[in-house]
Amino acid sequence: MVKLETKKMSQRVMSNNICIKIYGFVLLSIFFFPQSLISAGSKVDLIEQNWPFNGIFGRFDKASLQRGFKVYREVCAGCHGIRHIAYRDLEDIGFTKDEVKSIAAEYELLDGPNDEGEMFTRFAKLSDKFVGPYENVNSARVANNGAYPPDLSLITKARAGGADYLYSLLNGYKEYPENFEASEGMYYNEYYPGHQIAMPAPIEDDIVEYDDGTEASQSQIARDVTSFLAWTAEPELETRKSLGVKTIFFLILLSIMLLGVKRKIWKDLD
Repeated sequence: MVKLETKKMSQRVMSNNICIKIYGFVLLSIFFFPQSLISAGSKVDLIEQNWPFNGIFGRFDKASLQRGFKVYREVCAGCHGIRHIAYRDLEDIGFTKDEVKSIAAEYELLDGPNDEGEMFTRFAKLSDKFVGPYENVNSARVANNGAYPPDLSLITKARAGGADYLYSLLNGYKEYPENFEASEGMYYNEYYPGHQIAMPAPIEDDIVEYDDGTEASQSQIARDVTSFLAWTAEPELETRKSLGVKTIFFLILLSIMLLGVKRKIWKDLD
């Protein structure tokens, strides 16, 4: 009886060891053969841009941000919201307080309840988040043939490739290739996963008129609105980088001072 129990115990241990080895092999496979390598054959290289906000000393081009906001306001805002940004944040990209008040006053939102317990409509204020184009998800889907336009506040953070992906997407609309099985109501985009997207090409040459006289080519428009959406995803970027650079310089200076103190204390010892 004891021998039988011992035999069963040994079998269980062997079974557990096998499971552990299989599990370990699976984990190694995930780490050493990531999905990006498995699907490398179908990967499309993005259009890389030299963005001024990249790098440790990167900063936003405020003129480009203001042009990008104009593109968003006139082209994108009809379908996409930026619910994580307040109107007063526009002051950070060069708009005056009066200009921002004027922009906010163009939108109405539902507020309340008031003292009588009723909801009411009022014009947006500086402290309000951007008013979205739809009241709810269902109304958004109805207006877009079942597709839900995503909020663009964090779009450059939510997509692999970041700003380069968004810029590439906006410039990636083409005619369907031959023998491609196209779905009804979809558009071909060489940078979108699966190459079929519900959104028609949103920009083209001269779709907006820039106030500063910049030529409104498709490439320029895509670059400006991408810069603006990179800012909406991280409006504190310049502050964060400035603090980081100051911290690095402080640590370097502190290290030099500590090294000098160490040498002075131990200079008489071999």
